[in-house]
Formats: sequence, structure tokens, C-alpha cells
Amino acid sequence: MSDRQAVEQTVHLYVEGMAFANEAALKKAFHPKSSIIGHYENAVEWLTRDEFIAAILQEEPAPPGTQPYMDIQSVDVEGDAASVKVTDDFAGMRFTDYLSLLKIDGRWTIVSKLFHLHR
Repeated sequence: MSDRQAVEQTVHLYVEGMAFANEAALKKAFHPKSSIIGHYENAVEWLTRDEFIAAILQEEPAPPGTQPYMDIQSVDVEGDAASVKVTDDFAGMRFTDYLSLLKIDGRWTIVSKLFHLHR
């Protein structure tokens, strides 16, 4: 598997983990020290991975068997660093996420998520 494919696989893991409230998938996709940052409900939200996962688990997950909306618009990989722009839906809202990933011990993991909530 190429690095680009492995990065995209991590993004799929994240989006599906979010859509189906899969805590294990989200913990695998995100580094334990990652940050999730953006404007939400008229305030800057700056969450740790575990705070983000807790917020996801409070929402109603997508029904089993549904295909979550995900549009990967760009992937840039340079050595052990990668950047991805992806648009996805969660809990009836559409987001554009800018994900920074780092290859640690041979595995790609999200170290930062900067998001925009569409209105």
C-alpha cells in the first residue's frame, strides 16, 4: 500500500468512526495528543481527542449499512507528513476538515483537525 493510500485509509477510518460513533476507530485514527479546532455554536472549540470522541458519542450515529458522505478534495504527502482536505457530514451538518497526519512507527495518524462548519 502506498503512503497516499494509507493516509486515505486513515481518513476513511476517521469519517466512518465519526458517522457510526465508533470509539475504537476514532482512537485508532487520531493521535492521543491530537487537537480538534474550529468554530462551533458561535465559539471557538478547541478539543482534545478524548473530548472530541465524547462529543461524537453523544450524537445519534448513522444507521448501520448507510454510506457516510465523504469527499476527499486533496491529499498531499511529503515524507512522513501529510495534509488532507475532506468534506463530510455529521449529525445533519456539513464540515470541511483540514487534517494533518504524521507517520509514527509506520502508521499514519491524525495529529490535528481544523474544521469549518458550513451554514
